[in-house]
Amino acid sequence: MSAVPVASDQARLDGRRVAAALLDGLRAIGADGVGITRETYGPGESAAFDLVERTARDHGLVTARDAAANLVVALPTAPGALAPSASAPCVVVASHLDSVPHGGNFDGAAGVVAGLLALLRLHAAGVRPARPPRLMALRGEESAWYGKAYLGSSALFGRLAPEDLALPHRAGGGHTLAEAMAAAGADLARIRAGERLLDPAAVAAYFELHIEQGPVLVARGMPTAIVTGIRGNIRHSRVLCRGEAGHSGAVPRWLRRDAVFAFADLLTRLDDHWRVLQEQGLDLVVTSGIVGTNAEEHAISRIPGEAAFSFEVRSQSRDTLEAFYHLMRTECRAIESARKVQFIFDRRLDAAPARMDDALVKRLLAHSAALGLPAETVPSGAGHDAALFANEGVPSAMIFIRNDKGSHNPEERMDMDDFLAGTELLHRALAEAAGAGEGA
Repeated sequence: MSAVPVASDQARLDGRRVAAALLDGLRAIGADGVGITRETYGPGESAAFDLVERTARDHGLVTARDAAANLVVALPTAPGALAPSASAPCVVVASHLDSVPHGGNFDGAAGVVAGLLALLRLHAAGVRPARPPRLMALRGEESAWYGKAYLGSSALFGRLAPEDLALPHRAGGGHTLAEAMAAAGADLARIRAGERLLDPAAVAAYFELHIEQGPVLVARGMPTAIVTGIRGNIRHSRVLCRGEAGHSGAVPRWLRRDAVFAFADLLTRLDDHWRVLQEQGLDLVVTSGIVGTNAEEHAISRIPGEAAFSFEVRSQSRDTLEAFYHLMRTECRAIESARKVQFIFDRRLDAAPARMDDALVKRLLAHSAALGLPAETVPSGAGHDAALFANEGVPSAMIFIRNDKGSHNPEERMDMDDFLAGTELLHRALAEAAGAGEGA
């Protein structure tokens, strides 16, 4: 395999300038007074797509929107890059531009900007790769808005079911995912039919750069690392624990059907199971991120008759996911009997775990070593579109960038030098996979 030279000082300076301008522009689009909000298939995400598309065109690249309203960017010298086929497969670099409410500016967006810089480098070098490189800004990676993640990539592979398209917006107001997608320009007829908008055989390899959304790289002093696998999850957006309301001073413990105490009992039991399973070496995280009683009824002197909450379990093992989910449902039945309450579940949502391609991981580690970056691997606790591509049979790989203060909060902190190091690593891997050769 031919080596890809390190970028010149001028290319680095140009990359820094383009990246800084794009990230500043994306911040301005998403600023909400607290952090960054770019709603899935909403105005903020659409404005971010428009900004990236304008920048790509201003620098001589060609663009299109696919039938799921994802943005596609390609080299003008690469015929078929905007419409790849199994006979002339492309190499995709991708990420997302939506955010959680009051999130940070780099989650997802850093990967799109890095992918754009990699294509600009290839374009500036005037190369014509054997396999067309293609940047995709994917819609709706975040689950915060409709309860389901990977919407743009799921639509690409015909994996949005009718019940997915009927999912309501988190804030209510009556509109569904299907309506939001249609408003953004998606072809609902093809998506409803479950049509594969992208043949997995038309993608030779998939790369994604992303900030790490946990503390590992910061703790280990590493600017970059290579991802080995991505946790899957099982979720319920809303579980209702229904008991019976009553006067807080008049009903003794043995006659109460307190929904909040029942929910607290469930969390305590799940935490005990989590601790034991983790001590046995199983990969597992459990979260209940939305909790509340009925605001129209709750009062300091009222026994809560209802408590609603979300449930999520994540693991790199399908067996662990199913085993813990079975434990949770078993504990619900036990608590129902003991406390005379009822747990009512909405639709179960699943996202499968995914392994990254061993050969691509090895190449990224080799490129890391050649650049003087850590040749280290880490798993991803957070979900990414790479999981969808990997589970469709596309060889996939991810690069993590060190990010202080975690993610899904306004305090995301990505150092530009770390970002440019990761972008150089991405460029080398993309150029090699695309067959760009020397001088790319």
